[in-house]
Amino acid sequence: MTGPSKLLVLSGGHPYEAEPFAELLASLDGWTVTHLIHPEAEAAVAEGAANDADAILFYDMPGYSFEGGAASTRPPSFPYRRAITGFFARGGGAVAMHHAIAGWAEWPEWAAMIGGRFLYAPGEANGEFHLDSGYRHAVRYDAVVLDPHHPVTMGLPARFPLCDELYLAPVWGATQPLLRADHGFVRENFYSAAQAVDGRMFSNVGWDHRPESDVIAWEKPIGAGKLVYLQPGDGPAAYADANFRRLLANALAHVAAA
Repeated sequence: MTGPSKLLVLSGGHPYEAEPFAELLASLDGWTVTHLIHPEAEAAVAEGAANDADAILFYDMPGYSFEGGAASTRPPSFPYRRAITGFFARGGGAVAMHHAIAGWAEWPEWAAMIGGRFLYAPGEANGEFHLDSGYRHAVRYDAVVLDPHHPVTMGLPARFPLCDELYLAPVWGATQPLLRADHGFVRENFYSAAQAVDGRMFSNVGWDHRPESDVIAWEKPIGAGKLVYLQPGDGPAAYADANFRRLLANALAHVAAA
């Protein structure tokens, strides 16, 4: 008889409520969880922490320092990059959740692996210039299943309500879209991330961001492996939601399947 699958969870670089998140991880049946937090997580992965993982859950946003109204950034170490790319090259699978789409701003390959990028300052994503991205907390919306036969969405209602943070950010790699949000992804419904960093929370004054995709979950191949991105998962309201828990459990099982 085989034992539980091994899940490596990476977090840090973005605030979250630790106890409710731990309860979410504890709800995952059939997994032995190792939870590493940055900055120690970067060194541990570089030293081989991901080598025997059956799946990785990225819930991290590393590579940033927010001071003086601006975000400074740095790339990951070469050994960390080699470990992550090697994991996918060997056929490894991962789920990237919520703010992981903003991680490692100075590692373009990370955005390419996820298939989108949240920008804290105007800059380049997928070869194009973009304004800083948008955010909106505690949005009440319906998640709409796009492929009811996909393993990640199996057992979910055709549409289900969530209360969570949404992003207005470029997405270009949704090879297999899985969920969309019944919400208008236009500037009027979001706030500027750069203005928030500058101390002007909940402002979009003079911020003329273009409309973006309403797809909030997708699958894409990476090397011999695969990744599922889930935009839901900002905080306790999502962590405790039965449909979100099924979505996450399905996604982890799917990416871990040989």
